[in-house]
Amino acid sequence: MSEKRNIARAAGILGSATMLSRIMGMVRDMVVSRLFGAGLATDAFFAAFQIPNMLRRFFAEGALTAAFVPTFSSTLSRQGDEKARELANTCFTLLTIIMACITLAGITFSPVIVGLMFPGFKAEPGKFELAVLLNRMMFPYIFFISLVALCMGILNTVRHFFTPAISTVFLNIAMILAALCLRGYFQAPIAALAVGVLIGGCVQLVMQLPVLWSKGFRLKPNFNFTTPEVRTIALLMLPSVFGVGVYYLNITVSAILASLLPQGSVSYLYYAQRLFEFPQGIFTASVAQAVLPSMSRQAADGDVAGMKASLSFGVRLMLFITIPAMAGLMVCSTPIFSLIFMGGAFDFATVVNSATALLYYSLGLSFVALTRVLAPVFYALKDTKTPVYTALITFFINLCMSLALMGPLKHGGLALATTISALCNMLMLLWLLRRRIGPFGGTSIVITALKSGTASIPMAATVWYSCSFIDWSLAGQKILKGTVLGISILCGGLLYILLVKLFRSEEVLEAESLLRKKLKKG
Repeated sequence: MSEKRNIARAAGILGSATMLSRIMGMVRDMVVSRLFGAGLATDAFFAAFQIPNMLRRFFAEGALTAAFVPTFSSTLSRQGDEKARELANTCFTLLTIIMACITLAGITFSPVIVGLMFPGFKAEPGKFELAVLLNRMMFPYIFFISLVALCMGILNTVRHFFTPAISTVFLNIAMILAALCLRGYFQAPIAALAVGVLIGGCVQLVMQLPVLWSKGFRLKPNFNFTTPEVRTIALLMLPSVFGVGVYYLNITVSAILASLLPQGSVSYLYYAQRLFEFPQGIFTASVAQAVLPSMSRQAADGDVAGMKASLSFGVRLMLFITIPAMAGLMVCSTPIFSLIFMGGAFDFATVVNSATALLYYSLGLSFVALTRVLAPVFYALKDTKTPVYTALITFFINLCMSLALMGPLKHGGLALATTISALCNMLMLLWLLRRRIGPFGGTSIVITALKSGTASIPMAATVWYSCSFIDWSLAGQKILKGTVLGISILCGGLLYILLVKLFRSEEVLEAESLLRKKLKKG
């Protein structure tokens, strides 16, 4: 099977599993919004969850994956299975020790961390104390999810993608059940969600272990921390914490500044970010996870031409998926919030405020997606400096734009600042990578962007027109709203596929070819 088809197949598996997870995530958020709305308790919970979640994105899914996968791929390719198993055991042991220390420190210093990150909470009685309590309850989540990320890196390298992707379903299930069944047992009912986070993180880790066993990786303690491979991972990981995680750092900065805005602003950004992450989690993360092992293996083998071909295909696949997703989110922001969240404590004013943030976030979907593909290439090439420099510049751009826009646009300005900084980061990485490895199919990338952009315009117009037939400000009418929105999205999606087929887009032809082979094999 060609590397393109390996990437497409892996992205398809990841996307399918992640779609189920994201659907359950939407169900979870519907439950949370109905039970708790957008106010003091939800602001405190989302702020508290932001801290271990930020560490997850920085260390687990960001820096750890970017540093571990290229090194593990190189070890497996050049030194064989036995050495790869030793490296997996060593990293698992070392990571367990480090994350246990970080977890204990996080629990101990929660008041300091919450006070520094969300200074606006101290002005409201009870809000700061509740955020500290919830943060202490949820901090061990980073311990479990970091080990999950290591297992995911091992499994993805040996081309098993399904279990790590599907495991997040059980985090959402745990949070839903905890919210519904346990909230009556706590003085602050929202604390039940924190219990669900802990249970879900533990279940995610337990799910990985039998699959690793079946693949020959029976994880056990190994304290040989001085091997060259471990040093390589450490040298790659330290700078990549900032290089890969800058987007999520910017999201965290937005949450911090939102704590200074009117009550509910932290929740508006959270709900918008959750919907923004729906296509990002299904498609962006799936393609990025599928491309990284291929590029790492090609870089380890010295196959620069093959790596450039995989990179070009990954970028084009990202654009093919995210450009219509961006257009769809922009025109559907209010209908989606009205359908999924409106009701109970979540009124139409909250819908409008959350939809405004989603609109501004949506403008940056493709920029964030391309950054997820471009930044790890530098780490695959053992270049740790370049992504850090671009990330540092991006961070200051975001901070300056946030301060400038949060006055006139409130929480919407914070979302727009995140999009502007993502664009700057993507452009810098693209330019520097081309200087580093030379051209990697720029003409074909531009053609894909033009074809997808052109096809997305009539698609977005169709969806917007279809959604204009009902009043989304009215409560209830879930069946009618769901039917109208579902038909609108279906018609828009079919129109997009038809147009890109007429334009003979390589990505849709590749997907069709892979599907035909699957059906024939079946």
